[in-house]
Amino acid sequence: MRRRVLVARLDSAGDVLLAGPAVRAVAAGDHGDAPNDVVMLCGPQGAAAARILPGVVDVITWAAPWTVDPAPAPTAEHMAELHDAVVALDVDEAVILTSFHQSPLPLALQLRLAGVRRIAGASVDYAGSLLDVRLKPGEDFPEDQPEAERALGIAEAAGYALPSGDDGRLQVTRLEDASDLVGAGPYGAVHPGAAVPARAWPPLPHAAAVELLTAAGFRVVVTGGPGETELTSTVAGPEALDLGGRTALPLLGSVLAGASGVITGNTGPAHLAAAVGTPVVCLFPPVVPAVRGAPYRVPVELLGDQDAACALSRARICPVQGHPCLSDVSPENVVDAVLRLSSGVSSLGSRRTIGRTDGRRTVRGDR
Repeated sequence: MRRRVLVARLDSAGDVLLAGPAVRAVAAGDHGDAPNDVVMLCGPQGAAAARILPGVVDVITWAAPWTVDPAPAPTAEHMAELHDAVVALDVDEAVILTSFHQSPLPLALQLRLAGVRRIAGASVDYAGSLLDVRLKPGEDFPEDQPEAERALGIAEAAGYALPSGDDGRLQVTRLEDASDLVGAGPYGAVHPGAAVPARAWPPLPHAAAVELLTAAGFRVVVTGGPGETELTSTVAGPEALDLGGRTALPLLGSVLAGASGVITGNTGPAHLAAAVGTPVVCLFPPVVPAVRGAPYRVPVELLGDQDAACALSRARICPVQGHPCLSDVSPENVVDAVLRLSSGVSSLGSRRTIGRTDGRRTVRGDR
């Protein structure tokens, strides 16, 4: 008999995409039983990503006061919205996926009150009766591992494993055809936007990199959200194809899938590119560790000083004047990284050693 299992990931689209292998493990069922129907509980930023994950049959969107920024007030009415949605689902079990700096306990309490009988999560704090399956970060698993593997480890502790033949890479489904939008011929993609200022490389260096790429014979498309059209217009300039505001996530996935490579920051499209198997030049500020948040199991060139003063700060606004972690990255560095990826040189795979040369960090090796 098929069961409904709630899988929760309450933050960004990129985090939801990184939860994909864990979702597929839960959807596969356990102990030879029938597959499960996975309902994902997501915040407003992550819901669109959940809808394109294999194994997800439904998505609940709810803004958690302890996760969303700016945070909604935790009123009785707001908390009742979650309670009523979970009760209506009639789920017996939930798997709560979190990053290293997040606690599953506020959500676990709400799910208990809504009648969920079995809950799994990872918590450094004593969970009491809130978690039936509790992993202790730093004891039961190392924190310095990719987010996708952390999430899969939580699912495995709950009793779920990837089915035979699933290699554990990121995947998406239900994408929309982008061939009419991008036109004929090979191209590279540039996604200059970022959800928070601390993770953004400035517009003018992006524009200079696009100019250099087009001068080198590359066709370039520039992507961005509805609120980023001024940015994408600046970066695209007169020669690149400006797709700013024209690509919702299922269409953006197809645009990135058709690209020979993608230039982006540590943002959702980096993980979407990984999910469609496209190499990534990633401008990665060290506010979170690269080993945890870099594009997963695709060829990657990681640019940015991973030892900058902002390292591990989780800052949303750069705490160091001049944004030094990315200010030393030049448009020429980016173009050189594109050329290395085009020749099949680099990959952020299982070799976690990071070699520093010319202001960049590069992790090489296939997995």
